[in-house]
Amino acid sequence: MHLPSNTIFAKQCIINTRLIQAQALKRPFNSRLFNLLIKTAVLLLLGYVLYYQVFARENIGDIKAVFWQRLDRQHLSYLLLAALLMPLNWAFETLKWQGLIRDFEPLSFWRSYRAVLGGVTFSIFTPNRIGEYGGRILFVRAENNWKAVIATLVGSFSQLLVLLAVGLLGLIHYAGSYLELEPLMLRSLGFMGLVLVGAMVFSFYNIDLVVPLARRLPFIHYLRPFAKQVSILQDYDSPTLTRTLAFALARYTVYTLQYYLLLRFFGFQIPTLPALTGIATIFLLQTSIPLPPLMGLFVRGEVALQIWGIFSENELGILASSFSLWVLNLILPALFGMVFILNTNVLKSLGYENKSN
Repeated sequence: MHLPSNTIFAKQCIINTRLIQAQALKRPFNSRLFNLLIKTAVLLLLGYVLYYQVFARENIGDIKAVFWQRLDRQHLSYLLLAALLMPLNWAFETLKWQGLIRDFEPLSFWRSYRAVLGGVTFSIFTPNRIGEYGGRILFVRAENNWKAVIATLVGSFSQLLVLLAVGLLGLIHYAGSYLELEPLMLRSLGFMGLVLVGAMVFSFYNIDLVVPLARRLPFIHYLRPFAKQVSILQDYDSPTLTRTLAFALARYTVYTLQYYLLLRFFGFQIPTLPALTGIATIFLLQTSIPLPPLMGLFVRGEVALQIWGIFSENELGILASSFSLWVLNLILPALFGMVFILNTNVLKSLGYENKSN
């Protein structure tokens, strides 16, 4: 049976119209819309954290008052040096991550730096800063997203190793000098710390052992993309891992120096060795407490008050120092990272949009 030519033409028009509509749904409008929605959500979450933690903070008026009070020629150098160290802090983190992704994603330093700051933006409003992984993968090719996550995990492990090693030394010295613990308890603490750090060092330098173990996990088929990419751990040799640890230690040193400078800026007078001991202990305790992001700053302040309380009653100076360190190293980088994210095609980075679109 033959259809009239006008019927065939009408059907062909309908088919062509549907094809055009389908193509239109794939391209510019929808992709731009979803990108806009994602970026708007990130921006709103960041704004909420800023408002809740900075502008709506209960004692923000007192912190601002002591800040302006200390902002004179005599103390300004401490603040300026702490601020100038912020880019260096994240530069060491960038070098650490760049070295771990070099074999599969050879990014320039500047693009790697933008990725790191983008990760800071996502980490601000996620528990234990897990959003850092999601932020960084926006700046690598979609096919390397899982590899970038694994590289970030290795870098985080190196930072944790440094933090625990130095923190345990600080805690032992602090407990022995100011808490008057019995020698047996101190020796037990030192032994357990040595075993823990030793086990972590062994695991770090034999990180490729994770590959056969991961492939045998009973639920690994649910994480097939991750299991497939975990083999990159076998590419990390000892020199690469040692450089990673060196950058982690450099970053820890910069962070410690920033905290010490801010303590001095806010009038907290303490000898250098007790200050370094206290800072190491604070960093250790803060990292050991998993908390929602909006509770993290409050707990950091409480931990600092407990550690520094035996040296001074300047509670406002202690809280202002912790708050300023948080603003310098997280809030300001997160704002820069937000600018970089706004200039990123999120869907394309996640592999949901073809390059041709």
